[in-house]
Amino acid sequence: MKSDLILSNICQYISLSPMEKEYFLSLLEEGNLHKKEFLLSQGESCKHIYFVNSGILRAFHINQEGKDSTVMFAVKDWWITDMHCFLNVVPSMVNIQVVAPSSVLKLSKENLDKLYDEIPEFNRFFRILMQNAYCREQLRTIQNLSLPALERYERFIKKYPHIANAVPLKQIASYLGITPEFLSAIRAKKD
Repeated sequence: MKSDLILSNICQYISLSPMEKEYFLSLLEEGNLHKKEFLLSQGESCKHIYFVNSGILRAFHINQEGKDSTVMFAVKDWWITDMHCFLNVVPSMVNIQVVAPSSVLKLSKENLDKLYDEIPEFNRFFRILMQNAYCREQLRTIQNLSLPALERYERFIKKYPHIANAVPLKQIASYLGITPEFLSAIRAKKD
């Protein structure tokens, strides 16, 4: 199992002994995923949180009219799940799909609860992870409500150039809350 990246991610915030690292790694499952494969579908029980070792994943919601809205992307060294549904053990509100071939490590809700009991420092780690995610999503929501589409696109390109170059334009437009045609027009003006 490729574990260096996830341990580095965690050890930015908490210190673990060699035995604690070993125990944590024993609770993970590794998965290699193909493009377009689904890790989670809307309505399914959300039982895992995923750490991306490589590749790109996308979380998106499909509304009743069939329109999809990208909630987030996850790339190497990021975590992804439907957090509300994972923590509250309710059906998923999002799909998580592989955009580019990926390798993930997954941690079940059951094993996360064991981890909290066995290594209390993980309470701190996941609190920080969730705080950071909340702040990121709040900022994104405010920007989507207050900034013109061109500025949202420019900020996305600046902040996530590795994502912008690797995912379809349609998915970027969905993330920014605009149509692919409008995004194409914005890009044409910039070039």
